[in-house]
Amino acid sequence: MTIDPKANNGAAPEEATLKVPSKDPKKKKDEKKEEDLSDEDLALKQQLELYVERVQDSDPGVQKLALESMRQEIRTSTSSMTSVPKPLKFLRPHYGTLKAYYETMADSDLKKYLADILSVLALTMSAEGERESLKYRLLGSEGDIGSWGHEYVRNLAGEIAQEYTKRQIEEAPIDDLMELVQQIVAFHMKHNAEPEAVDLLMEVEDLDLLVEHVDATNFKRTCLYLTSSASQELVNLEIEEEILQGSVLKSYLPGPDDMLVLDIAYMIYLKFEEYPSALRIALFLDNLQYVKQIFTSCDDVLQKKQFCYILARHGVAFELDEEMVADDDDREALQDIINNTKLSEGYLTLARDIEVMEPKSPEDIYKVHLLDGRASAGASVDSARQNLAATFVNAFVNAGFGQDKLMTVPAEASSGGSTGSWLFKNKEHGKTSAAASLGMILLWDVDSGLAQIDKYFHSNDNHVIAGALLGVGIVNCGIKNDCDPALALLGDYVGKDDSSVRIGAIMGLGLAYAGTQNEQIRRKLSPILGDAKSPLDVIAFTAISLGLIYVGSCNEEVAQAIIFALMDRSDSELGEPLTRLLPLGLGLLYLGKQESVEATAEVSKTFNEKIRKYCDMTLLSCAYAGTGNVLKVQNLLGHCAQHLDKGETHQGPAVLGIAMVAMAEELGLEMAIRSLEHLLQYGEQNIRRAVPLALGLLCISNPKVNVMDTLSRLSHDTDSEVAMAAIISLGLIGAGTNNARIAGMLRNLSSYYYKEASLLFCVRIAQGLVHLGKGLLTLAPYHSDRFLLSPTALAGLLIMLHACLDMKSIILGKYHYVLYFLVLAMQPRMLLAVDENLKPLSVPVRVGQAVDVVGQAGRPKTITGFQTHSTPVLLAAGDRAELATEKYIPLSPILEGFVILKENPEYRDDR
Repeated sequence: MTIDPKANNGAAPEEATLKVPSKDPKKKKDEKKEEDLSDEDLALKQQLELYVERVQDSDPGVQKLALESMRQEIRTSTSSMTSVPKPLKFLRPHYGTLKAYYETMADSDLKKYLADILSVLALTMSAEGERESLKYRLLGSEGDIGSWGHEYVRNLAGEIAQEYTKRQIEEAPIDDLMELVQQIVAFHMKHNAEPEAVDLLMEVEDLDLLVEHVDATNFKRTCLYLTSSASQELVNLEIEEEILQGSVLKSYLPGPDDMLVLDIAYMIYLKFEEYPSALRIALFLDNLQYVKQIFTSCDDVLQKKQFCYILARHGVAFELDEEMVADDDDREALQDIINNTKLSEGYLTLARDIEVMEPKSPEDIYKVHLLDGRASAGASVDSARQNLAATFVNAFVNAGFGQDKLMTVPAEASSGGSTGSWLFKNKEHGKTSAAASLGMILLWDVDSGLAQIDKYFHSNDNHVIAGALLGVGIVNCGIKNDCDPALALLGDYVGKDDSSVRIGAIMGLGLAYAGTQNEQIRRKLSPILGDAKSPLDVIAFTAISLGLIYVGSCNEEVAQAIIFALMDRSDSELGEPLTRLLPLGLGLLYLGKQESVEATAEVSKTFNEKIRKYCDMTLLSCAYAGTGNVLKVQNLLGHCAQHLDKGETHQGPAVLGIAMVAMAEELGLEMAIRSLEHLLQYGEQNIRRAVPLALGLLCISNPKVNVMDTLSRLSHDTDSEVAMAAIISLGLIGAGTNNARIAGMLRNLSSYYYKEASLLFCVRIAQGLVHLGKGLLTLAPYHSDRFLLSPTALAGLLIMLHACLDMKSIILGKYHYVLYFLVLAMQPRMLLAVDENLKPLSVPVRVGQAVDVVGQAGRPKTITGFQTHSTPVLLAAGDRAELATEKYIPLSPILEGFVILKENPEYRDDR
């Protein structure tokens, strides 16, 4: 019964397959077949045909010799495959014959020998989906798999994946397959084909095997493939999961299983003592046990200091204990680094080196003199709104420099003889932002900051006190201190009567303790949420602050407190713009935590229908932020596609959600930008208002030309809300880049909108953002080569963007200080090399565009178009640095932020 198809296989293709291409293939004649072969090929063909006959001989000796010779011929020709090897080509007509003969043979070594040869022949001759190559391999001898060449091994790996799936469905044993997998993986790892080995192990769900096979030469390439596939595998596999129901891909990586891949990479890094890379994976997994394990496994104190710099940059609250660092003095020094106490010093070192210490005034940023006459005429009016804008611009531009021309002017220099003169050029709530701007100027410098803000605590004006409280929070943002000055100063004001003072204190606590999960503050703030007497704005800011302090922690008590606060709101309150901050506070608790949000999302379905969908979108987008999960993007796009009544507000957070989920990797980001373009064309007004903000988040501090053009077009939109969002987003995509093109656009907009106060206010804010920290800061929440996402930084951006969804009532109303939440995302975009005593070092580094080298063979160049500078240097979006000298060895493979260099003992100076 088996012979019939084989006979077909053997006889029918004979004429077709032996024809060798000639000048005119249509007029081929049988007699020309032979002539077109060279003498050498003809001899080989006849030789092989002879072997085929001899294999079927009755004498085992003759058979053995024929098989040996045939094997030799095939082996020598398949070691490298550029075209179909001649022996395989000439044996094609005889495949059926040999298969048929194989079936008739008795079990013996010779039969296994023939099975090996059939397995190789099946490489080019087996019908699609038959998996004959694998079938005969399993029936053949156990010889070295690599001797048949790479192409054969690759083909086998593909067939194993299909066979594995089939056996899983049938629940058949897979031991024989796994033995073969072992051989193939060993072969791939020896021959620099690590990605193929990883892919095969993923297909057969046995990545643990990888740890045995990696060695010191290939572990870096293997782990690079694992980490990059873990972040993107999830994206691709979930689409395929929909298509290939029941396939291997479904059982592998149905969501959080990309964590399994990262666990393997972590184990490999630990095995080879590549601790800084292991630490990055531990932070990606948000696994503090792993972080602890790295500290205990490593004995070198200098390396531990580098770990602390990485932890500080990620903004994670981490306490060292005796087990991790035995020596008390060392532990204190290391804890200081984690607490970020050295950040201000490093930032100012960079500023001095680049020579930008000179304070700048808002006028230096506006550059009114470059415009035509009409704009400057309107600018001379000293309006409160313009002064408020100048306050923010001044704060953003001089952030962290410790001096400016408005707030920190020495007493003699200012005309009024007191430093308060600028403060009182602002009206009521404007004074809050003005006083708080002092905190921004003294950013990260806690001691001097608190000393300078102190004078405002003695004011009789509640708005000034509120600003001072907020300023204290801003100064302490990202800096942890053993004596908790922020809590000591702000704690007493949380319960005061005046709501602006309370908001100042609550927001200050949120900024100062973001991500610390501080129980003491929770006990202080939670009761406010349940207090019926508290005004709505106080409750909204309390929810946000608690969300910040417990960001990504899934803390149930805080979640319950916010849920009850939402349920207690009356219908009229649910219509207020500030109420929208409550679901956001809830969402922040689950930032990036994926499935963990599901229970809370179920509860949110019981809310009042005014807020139900809004809450649902916010929770979904926060939980999947930075995961790149395609199914969630589709879900959110589905919500944006509906045309709804005027009163619906939930599409705004859905649009922002698309950006939050898709910002994880470059490809998803590009696709999201295209999807947002479509939404602009077909979406309702409330969607169009959110699209610029989503674009701003996708390209934050990374001014892409196509996005810049889209936003420039929208900044002249007839709907003023769309125009305002576009203007703010221009500031966000250019944040801290000093981008000349965006600066020019904003200058032109300032003259275009010179009569419209609110739009002009937005233009000014955007101008301040573009020149953030005089071009030394970034708002991008990603770091470590775009691998790690800092949760507190993303949280700060999200609060600001959600507030911008209703610009008129929040940012243009009396809650403009929401803009200060951006301080959470501000980080110096620098590379500062320090020596073993943590003093700045000047060493040559090459800075260029990063090149993706995942899965490439050999040691490809990781940067292109580089320039050589001396540290400290600035790194733009997409830049990567590498040392240009061998005198030092960096203790971190990724040169970003603070990097400790130790002297290379083998370095010899040639001079």
